[in-house]
Amino acid sequence: MKRLALIALVALAACKEEVAEAPDPVDLTPDALSFFCQMNIAEHGGPKGQIHLEGYPAPLFFAQVRDMVAYLKSPERDAKITAVYVSDMGIAPSWRQPGISNWIAANDATFVVGGNVAGGMGAREVVPFANPTDAQTFVDTYGGTAMPLPDIPDAEVLGPVDLDLSLETPV
Repeated sequence: MKRLALIALVALAACKEEVAEAPDPVDLTPDALSFFCQMNIAEHGGPKGQIHLEGYPAPLFFAQVRDMVAYLKSPERDAKITAVYVSDMGIAPSWRQPGISNWIAANDATFVVGGNVAGGMGAREVVPFANPTDAQTFVDTYGGTAMPLPDIPDAEVLGPVDLDLSLETPV
């Protein structure tokens, strides 16, 4: 009976799927290109995003967090997502210089959605913060609503973009 239990335990351990650790965020370099438009990210202000895919040596970078969230909501992907990071705008040097290494896990961030701010590509931006208090301060200044990643409405990131809005560029 003990042998049977031992064999069952070994078989169970062999069948157990290994859980891979999420890769660390990658610093933003001056030559990083945005996934959708292939434009140089450093030339555009506002928060950035990066998505790591299983089997890919480098993350996909996004010039706007709005675009990154659109990718996450899209059913068409090249591989399994292993990690998602966004710029923490609460500690960013400025809107124009959002930082190269101030990445936070997107699932831990608080996002300001619907604020009167334009991201790096000119569309209304979804702005991430590590600290919910920083997000609320941003809401008090630029409007919008603070929420976690899963609550961001599809219409905020998948809908048409009106570039004629008079959006602000934070300092």
